[in-house]
Amino acid sequence: MIDFPIDENSPPILMGVVNVTPDSFSDGGHFLDTDRAIAHALQLEREGAAILDIGGESTRPGAKPSSLEEEQNRVLPVIEGLKKAGCKAAISIDTRNAETMQKAINIGADIINDISSLTYDSESLDVVAKAQMPVILMHMQGSPETMQDNPLYDDVVQEIFDYLNVQIERCLRAGLPREKIICDPGIGFGKTLEDNLTILKNMDKFHHLDCTVLLGASRKSFIEKLCPDTPPTERLAGSIAAAIRGLEQGVQIFRVHDVKQTRQAFEVWQSTRSI
Repeated sequence: MIDFPIDENSPPILMGVVNVTPDSFSDGGHFLDTDRAIAHALQLEREGAAILDIGGESTRPGAKPSSLEEEQNRVLPVIEGLKKAGCKAAISIDTRNAETMQKAINIGADIINDISSLTYDSESLDVVAKAQMPVILMHMQGSPETMQDNPLYDDVVQEIFDYLNVQIERCLRAGLPREKIICDPGIGFGKTLEDNLTILKNMDKFHHLDCTVLLGASRKSFIEKLCPDTPPTERLAGSIAAAIRGLEQGVQIFRVHDVKQTRQAFEVWQSTRSI
């Protein structure tokens, strides 16, 4: 199990993405089958993922909410299957729904990953606080349906910082200790290309929140905006470049689709730093 908070000088932690959805932007439908999702998650664990992020609702730009029944029918059997298979990686449930959080916790989930920072469902903060679960708080301007319509900021880094600080304080007041809080600035969630690049250049600023920092830039569309005609499955190089930029700034957790390749890139980068 992972001990939080994670020191900036600790080895980076890789969180492998397991989308159990028909419509996620990168691999929607590939792992909708429970057995395939479990096999993929276990492969990511073998490749070096210390966390497996299981999600059953697409939050790509323009995505419509899934029903609770649909979401739970997708993710809960995967979590159960991973536990039965003896999975040692921490299991993160990627959801904004309190009922799904609670059911996932009941069968062994270790981390809550909520793109709404526990604001979408009025009961989610209470669920997390009562369970004393590590939680990932992400910044998003708007909702998945509308977030890319016309995102606007006066100072994107400061506004994200202030938003996350407010959400951290909510968690602290509810009784969740700071060491269990992880902050994600939300690359691609209600941001322009320029916003995303500014965030990547300033990831170190988020350490001042005194929480573990997570970067999720893997296969995001900003890469195609910089390098046209690169669909999600062809964005490995850009994803690694963004991850390395975060690594240089002390980011502790990286949410990635390509665990093996990212791990290799990190090991080479770190080896050159120690010479």
